[in-house]
Amino acid sequence: MSHEPAPAMLRVPTPASWVARALCSPDELLIDHANCEKKAASTALALMFAYAENLELAGKMSRLAREELRHYEQVARLIKRLKVLPQRMAPGRYAQSLRRLVARTEPQREVDLMICGAFIEARSCERFSVLAAASADGELTGFYRALFSSELGHYRVFLNLAGKFTKEAELDARWQEMLGAEARILAEQEPGPRIHSGLPR
Repeated sequence: MSHEPAPAMLRVPTPASWVARALCSPDELLIDHANCEKKAASTALALMFAYAENLELAGKMSRLAREELRHYEQVARLIKRLKVLPQRMAPGRYAQSLRRLVARTEPQREVDLMICGAFIEARSCERFSVLAAASADGELTGFYRALFSSELGHYRVFLNLAGKFTKEAELDARWQEMLGAEARILAEQEPGPRIHSGLPR
């Protein structure tokens, strides 16, 4: 599998209807974004515990968790500066839907978890890219451009780890299988916006 920029690895681009909804609801999107960064850090820590014998994985997840927490702090500062009212929000179903596809037995489970991580980071890259291009707010544009580069690195961490656990042909086949599932998830309507939500209702 070639290491193309993350959006090129995805089958379905973000539709204009999602972008329009996101730009009309920047406060809601920022709150969900903060939640996503916390969940990403939590997932990295969970993987460190689940695969404690894999020191390479543990080292990469440790660094990733620290970076995700820094991203959370950046989003939190932006929320405070923009005087966004914090509120509890139900998460989108994207990550949960992808993880339903993860195998229950090893070693395939470890590979699938890395692929899911790569998808989540790749879709984040793609969403940050379209938000940076569409936003008329200079502060938000710069913010999302900076995040794009960082999340691209995270996507590659997960994909590189997946490649160490399985043969390239098998990884490609599993990626294509999940690629189709990801496209179906994003084609469904749901309330939002969320960083990873599907079509707006």
